[in-house]
Amino acid sequence: MTRTLYLFASAAPPVFDIAGVVEDAQARGFDVCVGLTPTAAGWLEGSLDGLAVLSGHPVRWEYKRPGDADVWPKADVIAFAPATFNSVNAWAQGITRDFVIGVVAEGIGKDIPIVTMPCVNAAYARHRAFQRSVEELREMGVEVLYGEGAFVPNQPGQGRPEEYPWGVLLDAVVRRVGT
Repeated sequence: MTRTLYLFASAAPPVFDIAGVVEDAQARGFDVCVGLTPTAAGWLEGSLDGLAVLSGHPVRWEYKRPGDADVWPKADVIAFAPATFNSVNAWAQGITRDFVIGVVAEGIGKDIPIVTMPCVNAAYARHRAFQRSVEELREMGVEVLYGEGAFVPNQPGQGRPEEYPWGVLLDAVVRRVGT
């Protein structure tokens, strides 16, 4: 049985590798729907059509209008990575201005398994709001892949997007729902 994965991403440098993550998730047996923050959609503007073809679903970054048909199947699991400082904090506080933040916020209430992996530098990681937001999300049942064995922040300006641990994210997705 194929499971549906909503793969959401914020605008952080690892987002440029999302096509490979879609392919990896598909190889693991998932039907993948890609959702982006508006800034991430802008960064990937030239790749959106290709991502839609690759996934078999339109890429979304905006809410649909009331009464419009939903173009995606229902999610069995949601993975949100890279999740930026802004996205993590907005989500934990319930500020759902962006489509992907609204879906993950609602997903908690719908008991959809959710895995997230931040992508922040060490300066952002030290901010008390970020630390509280990570704890809030964990308390709400979100699996936050942050710390040893998952995402570990670099110093500002020393990011290594090619080392972002996408495999850790997809392994957690499989653990949460299987394929």
